[in-house]
Amino acid sequence: MATTLGNDHAGLMDNIYRGQRHIYDATRKYYLLGRDRLIDGLDVPHGGTVLEIGCGTGRNLIKIARHWPECRLYGLDISTEMLKSAHANIHHFAMEERIQVAQGDATGFDSYELFGRRRFDRIVCSYSLSMIPEWQAAVRWALTLLAPQGSLHIVDFGMQEDMPKAFRALLFRWLEIFHVAPRGDMAEYADALARTLQQDFRCETLYRDYSRIITIG
Repeated sequence: MATTLGNDHAGLMDNIYRGQRHIYDATRKYYLLGRDRLIDGLDVPHGGTVLEIGCGTGRNLIKIARHWPECRLYGLDISTEMLKSAHANIHHFAMEERIQVAQGDATGFDSYELFGRRRFDRIVCSYSLSMIPEWQAAVRWALTLLAPQGSLHIVDFGMQEDMPKAFRALLFRWLEIFHVAPRGDMAEYADALARTLQQDFRCETLYRDYSRIITIG
C-alpha cells in the first residue's frame, strides 16, 4: 500500500527524527500535553487490544501496558528511525511479549499483514495527525479497524484560541519547524464522521484550547 507521498513523508520523518529521537521523550513531555489523560480514559476491556497510530518511541504504548496489564498492544509508525527507539524502549522494559510495532503509512496499512489482526478495541492517535499530510484519510482508515464496541481516541494540538496571541504565534512557528500543523477542523471532521457512522462523539478542550481529546465510539 506504499505511495509516493507516503514514501516522501517517511523520508522526511526519518530526517527529522534521526537525531531527535534520542531526546524526544525528555523534551516533548513539556508540551505534548494531555497524553496521560487520554490513557487514563481508555477503559480497555479485559484482554483487549490497543493500536497506536504514530507510536514514535513507544512511550505511550508502555504506559498503556502498565495501566492496563491484561491488554495486547500494537504500534505503527512511518519512521524507521523512531521505531529504533521504540524497539529499544520495549526491550528495556521487557515488554516484547505484549507490545509489537511495525513500520507503515497511517492512511492505508494492512493490519493483518503487519500484526496478524484485523480489528482493535482501542485505537490511539497521540499528536500524530498534526504531522500526517492526509490526516483525514488516516482517521477514516483507523475507524475501519475498530472492533465492535471499539473506540478511536485522539489527542492533539488545539488552536490556542484562548491563549495570548503572542504565545499562539510563537508556538505555531516552533511547530512548523518540525512540520507540525494543528488541524483546526479536526473536531468538526470527526463529529461528522461519527454522525455518519452513528457513533458517539466527544471533544474535551484542555488548557485553554492548548490541546484537545477527541473520541469516536
